[in-house]
Parts: sequence; C-alpha cells; structure tokens
Amino acid sequence: MILSYKEAINKALYDALEDDSDVVLFGEDDRNNLYGYTEGLYEKFGDNRVIDTPLSEAGVVGAACGAAICGLRPIVDLTTENFLYVAMDQICSIAAKTAYMYDGVYSVPITIFSSSMSVGGNAAQHSDRIHSLFMNIPGLKIICPATAQDMYSMLREAIKDNNPVLCFADRTLFWMNEEVNIQKKVEIGKAKKVRDGTDLTIVSVSGCMRIVKELLPEIEALGISADVLDVRSVVPLDFNAIKESVKKTGRIVICDTANRTGSLAGHISSLIVQYAFEYLKAPIRIAACEDIPIPYAKKLESSILVSKEKIKNEIKIVLNYKAGGKK
Repeated sequence: MILSYKEAINKALYDALEDDSDVVLFGEDDRNNLYGYTEGLYEKFGDNRVIDTPLSEAGVVGAACGAAICGLRPIVDLTTENFLYVAMDQICSIAAKTAYMYDGVYSVPITIFSSSMSVGGNAAQHSDRIHSLFMNIPGLKIICPATAQDMYSMLREAIKDNNPVLCFADRTLFWMNEEVNIQKKVEIGKAKKVRDGTDLTIVSVSGCMRIVKELLPEIEALGISADVLDVRSVVPLDFNAIKESVKKTGRIVICDTANRTGSLAGHISSLIVQYAFEYLKAPIRIAACEDIPIPYAKKLESSILVSKEKIKNEIKIVLNYKAGGKK
C-alpha cells in the first residue's frame, strides 16, 4: 500500500493496538489527532487503550514505566522532542536502568515516540533533534526512521521489544509517500544500503536522507559514485556496515540532523578513526546542525540546519583533498 511517513506512524500504532491487547497508548491530545498521526485510534480502541494524558511528561512516562513493569506495553507519545527533557529522570533512571538493576527479573517494554519540529519557525524550545543526547544513556534503544517503510516496520519492532525504545520521527518527512509492505520486518540495529558506489561514502542520520536523495542526481551528473547508508538505528549502531563502506571508498561524509558537538556523526567519526583509519584517503567530513539554538526567523533557521549546500560543500572538500594540503 502507498503510505506517507505520517500515515505509516498511524498504521503502525493501529496495527500494534489491534494485534496485542497489552499495548496501550499514552498521549497528549491524541484523541483529537492534533498532530496528524493518531486518527481513528480512540474511536476504535476506546479510552482504556488510548489514554489522553495531562501535560506532565514526567508523570506520564513514570506511569508508563510502572505499567510496563506490570506487564503492559505502553507507547508514550510525547509529540515534540524537546518535551523529553521534562521526563529525563523517568527515561534515564527508571526506563533505562530497571532491567539491569533487577537482573532482568523486570523489564520496561516502553516505546517513547516524539518528533523533530526543526523547520517551520517553531523556535528554540520546540526545534531540537536530540537522538545523540540519549545515545549516552546505557539501556535505551534509539531509532530514527527516514522512510515510511522503515517508520512502519521499525516502530512495530520497537513496540514488540522488551527494552525501552526511543523513536524519533522527522516532520520534514511527514508527507513523503512510498510503497509500504506491512509484512516486511526491519531489525533494530541494522543500517540500510540506499545506493552502491565507489568514490565516497555518505552516511545519513534521520531526515538528512531526504536531502541526500535530492542531491544524488547532481552528484551522479558529475560522475561521482556515492555509497549511501541510512543509519536508521542509533543504538544499537551498525558500525560494521559503515566500516565496510569506508574500506571500499576511502572517503566519508556523515550527515546528521543533530547539533555538531557530541553528535552521532562525531561518535561515528571516532569509531572510524579507531577501527578503520588505515582505509581513509581523506579526512572525515561532517555536515550537521550548528551549535546554536534554532532561531524563529526562517532565513536564520535554514542557515543553522543541515542543507543540500552544506552537504555538497563537504563532499567537494573530501573529494578534492590531497595529502599535504596540495590541490
């Protein structure tokens, strides 16, 4: 079936609720479909399964953790990534650590869903992309699907997983359509090869894949053969797929929607230096968001975020690199 990215979220939630009576949805304004991906859920499953919560993220995540420990599989829709800050203690101290502290006697099968609103003038308090922030917390799985197929399949896997999973959506992808096979399974922890190439590796995180795909025809018109990988899963990270690509191409540009400092792109760079340095023909290059709160003004906003121009510039630098600084 043809689904948009947004519709794939709705379909994954609907099918998870339909297939397993232990799945429940906690969300803010989800009954009213305020954010466009919960249409029909309340009408179908009622207020015992689709629970409109107060605007108290810490309380909601804490309640969901308790419900998960007692046998349910809660999905918590925190709508916007910035709202996860309010629930940090429950996510990092309870969800992430309970299974370890109780030696696996208890697990917390909770899925926390949120989305990036980094474009459209949503301003600094609603525009963060924080997958890299939670990467530092052991015990959490983190996924950033960049296509409708991956959103459907990976969100379904997240809800079935016995570990706490953070699912970060990207609203720049909400209206992108593709054929979705609802029977297809996508394992959490596996990157996706988008394009085979030999000249350089492009690793994409989250919504950067949309920009990379727009850029590919321009790259190919210049006779550049790019090996393109979509990370999909932040934790666990499929570094082996990245390493094998770097071994083949010797050059890499990493594109990450997060802020540059402490980013997944930076982490991948450190792994390459440690485990694949001998294969590099040029320094690693990164296209990421500037370390600045996202401005409200759209022209300023676009200058801070990752763009096609920024990625093109990094590709140009890595392809033109000559040892000793000579070009």
